[in-house]
Amino acid sequence: MAVLQMQRITICALKRDRKQLLEYLQRRGVIEITNEISEDEVFHKMDVNVAVSLLEKGKRNAEEAIRILNEMVPVKKSMLDGLNGRSVVSKKEYDEFAEKSEKVSRIVSRIVQIEKQLAESKAELIRMSMQSEMLLPWVNLDVPLNFKGTKKTIAYIGSIPGEWSLEQIYAEISEIEKVTIDIIFSSKTNTNVFILCEKTESERAIEKLREMGFAYQTLQTAKAPKEMEADLKLEEKEVNLDIEALLEELTELSSHRSEIEFFQDYATMRLHKYEVLGQLPQSKSIFVITGYLPNEDCESIETGILEKFEAFVEFESPSENEEVPVKLKNNKFVEPLEGTIESFSLPGKGEIDPTTVTAIFYYVLFGLMLSDAVYGLVMVAGCGFVLLKFGKKMEDGIKKAMKMFFFCGISTTFWGVMFGSYLGDIVDTFSTTFLGKTTSIAPVWFFPVKEPMRMLVFSMLLGIIHLIAGLTMKLYQNLKQKDYSGIVYDVIFWYFLLLGSIFALMGVPTFTNTLGVTFVLPEVVTKTGGILALIGAVGIVLTNGRESKNPFKRFLKGLYALYGITGYLSDILSYSRLLALGLATGVICTVINKMASMTATGILGIIPFLIIVIFGHTLNIAINALGAYVHTTRLQYVEFFGKFYNGGGRSFRPFDVKTKYYKIKEN
Repeated sequence: MAVLQMQRITICALKRDRKQLLEYLQRRGVIEITNEISEDEVFHKMDVNVAVSLLEKGKRNAEEAIRILNEMVPVKKSMLDGLNGRSVVSKKEYDEFAEKSEKVSRIVSRIVQIEKQLAESKAELIRMSMQSEMLLPWVNLDVPLNFKGTKKTIAYIGSIPGEWSLEQIYAEISEIEKVTIDIIFSSKTNTNVFILCEKTESERAIEKLREMGFAYQTLQTAKAPKEMEADLKLEEKEVNLDIEALLEELTELSSHRSEIEFFQDYATMRLHKYEVLGQLPQSKSIFVITGYLPNEDCESIETGILEKFEAFVEFESPSENEEVPVKLKNNKFVEPLEGTIESFSLPGKGEIDPTTVTAIFYYVLFGLMLSDAVYGLVMVAGCGFVLLKFGKKMEDGIKKAMKMFFFCGISTTFWGVMFGSYLGDIVDTFSTTFLGKTTSIAPVWFFPVKEPMRMLVFSMLLGIIHLIAGLTMKLYQNLKQKDYSGIVYDVIFWYFLLLGSIFALMGVPTFTNTLGVTFVLPEVVTKTGGILALIGAVGIVLTNGRESKNPFKRFLKGLYALYGITGYLSDILSYSRLLALGLATGVICTVINKMASMTATGILGIIPFLIIVIFGHTLNIAINALGAYVHTTRLQYVEFFGKFYNGGGRSFRPFDVKTKYYKIKEN
């Protein structure tokens, strides 16, 4: 349970070492660079806009090239490949890549260009396909579609709405002499025609055709439709050959996939470096870096810098009012919950790291909500396998999540044994269905489904312990801050009120009967509890408005603070979700088992039985594990943190290697 102590660092080095020093610090990834020195007559900041723009373009092109390869030349990967994390390369490999980055950049540009050419070729195929469809009704026409006639004749090529026969058309234009009509294509919607008449008859012909709804053919070609169709097929063949050639080239270029991925990371690292470089104050000969780093890294970073560069390194403790970045460090049991803390908020100035206590209660509460031994073993086995097989390569975030669910699985197994839940009542169901006798595994403690009130009392008792732990965290925090009056006024009085009220209520028969509690506390204990509760209430009223000088305002604020006891009551009731989710898991398990037993008729009945059991319990563990995760997190954020924790700390963001595919190690 620790917030790492931070130190301010100032590095002054020769300008000639700027590139190498920044890359060294980036690979180490332990310094958050702030660059608080402003420009003046001596120091200025470098204009890196052109370099940043070029690197951003290179990075975008690499991302685009990888997307194209993944879509058009995909690599088969298993579901577990994503757990391997980034590949590790050495500093030497990183430095050597600089020599071939131009070559990879050309490959990237070619891949992007190929996609554009493929898109153009595919668009051309669509155009030719549409043109072929338009030519299809005219394929029997042996003159070009733009044919207008001869010196003495005029041609009309177009369509008439509806289905017409040759006799009907001749009948409509019977007044026109010396006219030739050919039906090229006919359907229920329109009739394509070729009409040829003498120019002297053109006016009367066009008038009659208009009355029939004639429309000229919009597709104009200098060749006959058959010839055009043949040309289009030839063009289509050529375009398809071009597409095949481009795809073959793309397949060949896909062999450089790993280099392109490295190129993207290389550009990302250089981009980040130039962004930092643009903020560094520098003179003609030197440059200065300022920032924060954990106290534990000071010695190693100083030694590394002085061994490699001619530089000056100075450390300084931050001032009391300085906003220092926050970084947590905990043991392997607690570390998985650091992400949960950060999702809420990191500790503010003067606050303690709540991760250790949060982790203990988190694992316990999660296990209670899921509370099935087999479900727990499945989680332990699954997460354990992933951690053993991929743990060394896995990214930190995924590794912490796997560890968290591993410990949650252990807790789930424990509570499942305590409550006698093994896939619900699968042992009873299987033995009754297939063996003809009922065999049960007795719980170590009790069956929550059969004794829900007992489970409710236990849930609320655990909630009270959780809330008291929150108050204790506040006591410890005030002790570290030497706020002794806050310990008495904001913690001790609440201890008296809460615990005293509980002891006093335990002497009331109505209360104990409702909860199903059989034992009765001695009268002296209940009276003492009542007195402590009264002292706590009076103390809260008199002290919780102490920041106000006006006595009346102090009293009103104290009364309002005392009203907060209702908040504690609602918080305690919130822990009834432990009962609700625990029962939900057990009841759904029982329903699944019952459904499975209904299909088990005869020897072959075990097959549908197993199918329903496997499918049903897989779905149940997924849904209820998600519910347990959400509700456990809520109990931490709202009920527990609400008693002592404000957060507001700024996360430590070191200058490091923010890459996607590779990570570069100094050694």
